[in-house]
Amino acid sequence: MSTFHVGGIEITRVEEMLSPGSPPGYLFADFKPSFYEENPELATPAFLDPKTQRLMSSMHTWVVRNGQDVILIDTGCGNDKPRPPAFRRFDMLDIPFLDRLAAAGVTPDDVTLVVNTHFHVDHVGWNTRLEDGRWVPTFPKARYLFPKAEYDHWIASDAGLKGFPDCACLLEDSVMPIYDAGLVDHIADGDEISAGLTVSAAPGHTAGQVVLTARSNGETGIFSADVLHQIVQVPRPEWHCRFDEDSQLAYRTRKALLERCIAEDALVFPAHFGAPHASRLAPRGTGYRLVI
Repeated sequence: MSTFHVGGIEITRVEEMLSPGSPPGYLFADFKPSFYEENPELATPAFLDPKTQRLMSSMHTWVVRNGQDVILIDTGCGNDKPRPPAFRRFDMLDIPFLDRLAAAGVTPDDVTLVVNTHFHVDHVGWNTRLEDGRWVPTFPKARYLFPKAEYDHWIASDAGLKGFPDCACLLEDSVMPIYDAGLVDHIADGDEISAGLTVSAAPGHTAGQVVLTARSNGETGIFSADVLHQIVQVPRPEWHCRFDEDSQLAYRTRKALLERCIAEDALVFPAHFGAPHASRLAPRGTGYRLVI
């Protein structure tokens, strides 16, 4: 468990799972093995599993303590959830995530806000838990903050499901029960959800994805969602992930975010990077590098 600070804001990473995910060539069509000759620091076991040569992939929640607010940014994959073959890594999990959250000093009733940066399987799962055969909100006293553009894309229309029909299951068990419980507030570009914590639109990976920026006492932190889906996109921001809905828009969003992270000397909190899980960035050639 790692804890970071952005001024007076405390951020703790609570892990759901950290394991080899996909081969880089599966996620990124432009990948070539020579990448690791050029970027040997990313071939360490923190980022690339030496046995399987798969990218290390972390599923975690960022717990943000800001004054009276206890905020969860994304909620991982969730337990007991049947998933199709495309998501077999997340099928019927049984992980003591709530115990780990408790070890970080947070019970479900403590949480005041839950933010989903976008509606993908590994970002919404612990929104709900199974109780007596029903999916109920895991954090019943929280307001759940969902991007309005994601609602429009996936639920108000069928645009999202036309491209990714396998996502229907997660909408059914992890998103719609929160609407049914009346716990949703929609968020959009420019909203401040807690003192110093603001929302920015970050489309491309999905149409309505958002990132969050924390500012406190002259310091900045950026929760980058899946704008940066994997570590290899730091030196190669032009590489698009196979799960991006709009690869060119995703690239423009990623390039702009990387430049902003450097300009603001921001501590970056990605959704899936291996250890140290959060870091600063610096320019290098036509790309960027982690400052570890």
